[in-house]
Amino acid sequence: MIDLRSDTVTLPSDAMRRLMASAEVGDDVYGDDPTVAALEADGARLGAKEAALFFPSGTQANLVALLTHCQRGEEYIVGQQAHNYRFEAGGAAVLGSIQPQPLEADADGTLPLDKVAAAIKPDDFHFARTRLLSLENTHNGKVLPQDYLRQAWQFTRDRGLALHIDGARIFNAVASLGVPLSEITQYCDTLTICLSKGLGAPVGSLLCGGADYISQAKRWRKMVGGGMRQSGILAAAGRYALEHNVRRLGEDHDNARWLEQRLSALGVEIIAPGAQTNMLFIRQPAELAAKLGPWMKQHDILIAAGTVTRLVTHLNTSRADLEKVVDCWQAFLRHQAQLSGAPLTGVYFQ
Repeated sequence: MIDLRSDTVTLPSDAMRRLMASAEVGDDVYGDDPTVAALEADGARLGAKEAALFFPSGTQANLVALLTHCQRGEEYIVGQQAHNYRFEAGGAAVLGSIQPQPLEADADGTLPLDKVAAAIKPDDFHFARTRLLSLENTHNGKVLPQDYLRQAWQFTRDRGLALHIDGARIFNAVASLGVPLSEITQYCDTLTICLSKGLGAPVGSLLCGGADYISQAKRWRKMVGGGMRQSGILAAAGRYALEHNVRRLGEDHDNARWLEQRLSALGVEIIAPGAQTNMLFIRQPAELAAKLGPWMKQHDILIAAGTVTRLVTHLNTSRADLEKVVDCWQAFLRHQAQLSGAPLTGVYFQ
């Protein structure tokens, strides 16, 4: 199957599996797993933070990040479409009694700082205390501008807030900007890094921050069930991903831009700004979307077809795979034109 639903579907390579099989391990709850310790040191070094902590999932890493920043009855400001608000089952509210204050992001994925300022609660017992600004980079495939991050960093310093970045795909931002990770993470207190999306590890995320913060986060990780034993087998995959799969992310970006050009030539509506990184969003009528998904699946292609459809390129989608996707899409449009009695002309028959 060619799977464009997400970069979470990436598979560990044979080389990654061999490294996992030979990993030196110990009991990480006791702090005895050397491979986990090495991965955490890698994450801290790359992110220019004092320490890092390994988690089984990005959702748990984001949850613990919020639990460590905010106490019960406090608040974090976050994007309306941000993953750690909308797509993580309300964990911060349910498990931490932390109030989210969601705001609509601008078209470039940033949260307007004037709106953030207006959302900060006054120091009054009627209100939850605002403690944290949480950003997402990349956000729906969009790279947050460095100037914005610099402004957001100063904004939070001036207002006594912490700044967290959900960096599930932060290395896509690194690849797009052509800068070291530290150039981005100098403008945040903490960040998460997902190893199991475009980087190709089977599981795992890192939470990076100050030493005292990570010490507190380790207690929360244990409380929510994230303490693992011989997890160096998993950490080895993360180390391989950081060493071998970061530089190649640019190929995914090139493939997404190529796919955008080819689909646009077929008359498919591309949602602006198009493919900045490895994500492309298209818009289509509901009736067409309902037919497109099954058509593609019959041709061994998986997409999450809807009125807004996200297509995600990753290390397991080659240019040849995408050529097949375009050919099948063209055949689908041709078939729909024939069914509707539309003239058989134009791009469908090039």
